[in-house]
Amino acid sequence: MTVKERLLHAARELIAEKGWGAVSTRVLAERAGVGPGVVHYHFDSLHALLVQASVQALRTAVDGLTQVLDEVDDPQQALAALLVALDAHDEPQELFTETLLAATRDDALRRAVADVLADFRRTLAGWLALHDVPTPEATAAVLAAAVDGVLLHRALTPDLTRGTVVPVLARVLR
Repeated sequence: MTVKERLLHAARELIAEKGWGAVSTRVLAERAGVGPGVVHYHFDSLHALLVQASVQALRTAVDGLTQVLDEVDDPQQALAALLVALDAHDEPQELFTETLLAATRDDALRRAVADVLADFRRTLAGWLALHDVPTPEATAAVLAAAVDGVLLHRALTPDLTRGTVVPVLARVLR
């Protein structure tokens, strides 16, 4: 793993563990096993590093979700498969929760996250249209928001399982 990859990996871990505001250059460099000056050698700022780390993780997760859609045939299966894929993702869900929350206070991060989510909604809307779901764009937007909400609520209510969520959201798809 290169130094830059170690920094990105350490940033993802620390965001998930401590939250955006608690990640400092010193703590990040220590976690990555490098000196603090190395952070600024590879990135313009700590903020730029945190944005890149979190957006890359989100993009990877979303790209995996689009592949999941290719493996299912109906909307309810798609919903269940998306939730399974999120549960199985390598990155902790706290990273995504922290990233979404930080995006509400940071314009650069908001734009980057919005781009990733817009790509996913377009892909999901296209899949829904192919499967004759009415108003696919609106349905994709609501489903994506609902899944984001489930991730946020799971931080507080871990028993909000796929078995609870899928039947309720599946009614939206009918």
